[in-house]
Amino acid sequence: MTVVDSGSTAPVGASRRDLPPSMVERMTLILDAFDGPKTRLTLEEVAGRTQLPRSTVHRILDQLVRLNWAEHASFGYGLGRRAIGLGGGDGGHAQIREATAPLLHELHMQTGMVVHLSVLDGSESVYLDKVGGRFASRLPSRVGGRAPAYSTAGGKAMLAWMDPEKVDSLYPHRLNQVTESTITDLPTLHQELNRIRQRNGLALEHGESVRDVSCVGVAVRSFDGPVAAISLCGDSRTSQLKRVAPLVVHAAREATRTLYPEAETPRRSRKTVAVPEKTWSSEALDRLLAVESGQWV
Repeated sequence: MTVVDSGSTAPVGASRRDLPPSMVERMTLILDAFDGPKTRLTLEEVAGRTQLPRSTVHRILDQLVRLNWAEHASFGYGLGRRAIGLGGGDGGHAQIREATAPLLHELHMQTGMVVHLSVLDGSESVYLDKVGGRFASRLPSRVGGRAPAYSTAGGKAMLAWMDPEKVDSLYPHRLNQVTESTITDLPTLHQELNRIRQRNGLALEHGESVRDVSCVGVAVRSFDGPVAAISLCGDSRTSQLKRVAPLVVHAAREATRTLYPEAETPRRSRKTVAVPEKTWSSEALDRLLAVESGQWV
């Protein structure tokens, strides 16, 4: 007997089994096709594992991606944060914290500033770790706390390496104002993210999340995109971002090497852009940080 997929006009031959009668069963088959949170499969591989028609798999995966049950990147589909959360995982957060802990401590010892490790959860930055001295008590950030990603250096560093369309989908409405310096519209946010990309991923923030606090942040990236960010924060009146910026770049690069050693080798269709290994001169840093006249240097 020939079965016709309701989402496709093409007949399905005898090599395909009868389709499960409910959408829930089809979704379950697709999610079960992934062996774990790090598994990446192409559309054809998911169809092969589930024995569902390709058109059906594509339609359902699109819905799962929109609802964060699955994610889609340049190297295929994977489980989304909702699916990973139900499975009892933490999205690899424990591994990220373990890999970056000595780097965060070293950054704090070198600078005396507050160090944050953050990840994206939808449109928000979530703080996985915070290291700091007396100044840390002035910052409302806490481990497990959240902030609008567009208002923090770490959040903007991660948003800069996402597709603009994805950023648009995260913020369909007006951006909420946290301080008088917060970016509050998408066109301005996209201009800022473009400047960050032109600075090889170095993000700056001046009083956008907390008044009189300046931060510099860099994303930790895998082949699929940003996975975390390391940032330094200090008093705007005394912090020397020009001095500490290379230290943050170095820490993020070391975290990437630890978590994703394969990222150091070329790969087909690679989307991520490696941070240059060269030491930045004082003149280069002046150009790097002089985004707006008088604002940073």
